[in-house]
Amino acid sequence: MKSNQQTAKSSLHLLVSALEPSSSYHLKVLMKTLDSFLNCPKITLFGIFDLSLLEGLTNITGTPLYSPKDFSVMGFSDVLKKISFLLKARQEMLILSKKTDLVLFLDSSSFHIPLAKKIKKTSPNLKLLYYILPQVWAWKSYRAKKIEKIFDELLAILPFEISFYKHKAHYVGHPLLDYIKQFKTNINGDGIIFMPGSREGEISRLFPLFCILAKDYFKDKKKILVIPEIFKNQNLYEIYGKELDLFEISFDARTSLLKGEFAFICSGTATLEAAIIGIPFILAYRTGNLDYAILSRIIKLNCIGLANIFYQALNGEMPGYGKMRLHTELIQKECNVSNLIKAYEEMDKEAFFKKANLLKKYLAHGSAQNVAKYILNHKN
Repeated sequence: MKSNQQTAKSSLHLLVSALEPSSSYHLKVLMKTLDSFLNCPKITLFGIFDLSLLEGLTNITGTPLYSPKDFSVMGFSDVLKKISFLLKARQEMLILSKKTDLVLFLDSSSFHIPLAKKIKKTSPNLKLLYYILPQVWAWKSYRAKKIEKIFDELLAILPFEISFYKHKAHYVGHPLLDYIKQFKTNINGDGIIFMPGSREGEISRLFPLFCILAKDYFKDKKKILVIPEIFKNQNLYEIYGKELDLFEISFDARTSLLKGEFAFICSGTATLEAAIIGIPFILAYRTGNLDYAILSRIIKLNCIGLANIFYQALNGEMPGYGKMRLHTELIQKECNVSNLIKAYEEMDKEAFFKKANLLKKYLAHGSAQNVAKYILNHKN
């Protein structure tokens, strides 16, 4: 059913930029929501997005300049290899901006802030919306002033981050609550869920540890390996190896997390998704030694898991710097088989479940409806 009461009488050329897989998915949900509004204009999309997001839409069409897959990198060395491509893409996006009515950026601050700055110089009256903001609360908080100067609206998905800005930031809700519709009602479940990441570099570092757990510790339990949909049509043995046969395969993370008993998850949005659903889990993360050395010098957080960071915020601690934890994090050298087993055995699952429900209430609602309204309110 259409969710607004007026009839569309105009059109909109919308430049979007969603480089990350998670941002691309959030954009897909947003476009579907926007398309459902009765006053949704005929929209033509330009920019960086996954073509699949247009499937089934009535009012929204377009052809991407690039796909998010073109921007897939893991670590600083990969970024260095792609510098010429990134500069070329930025220039092409700048050219596209000159024939659009509105620009929507999602996440990826290192690409989007310089691009937005250039767009603002060449098209000062063009409205720039930033959805899924840079993590100024984690590092380089001084960026907030620059971001507020460049962008016209800052659409925050974390309740606490609006305090870093003076007047342009608004909490719009969290996108995970747009499409997580089922939640665990208790800690019971069937099977151990393994999620070693969505990038091959992450998988190569974590999956061997998960295989040892599957063979030696959880041999009498059901073991489910969640594989990202982007790998669905690829040769999985080339990505995961022959030990793939130790697991049942799932391409549906949310259903697996809902039905499972416990999860081991690579750092990222999936950890927050697990917390919202209510399944106890451990965050496991390994990256290259050089990347870790650089990141640990730049970012001084006490934890990296989004659920832990949010849990600190809702309890009045400085997000990322507090002492409170919703779940265990095992990072780099601490991420080994013995520590993973110990953390599993020592977790208080009932306490986790109660805290996870508080986190879900803290985030309150989804974001797509509110962001769609901002788009309609700012169209020329």
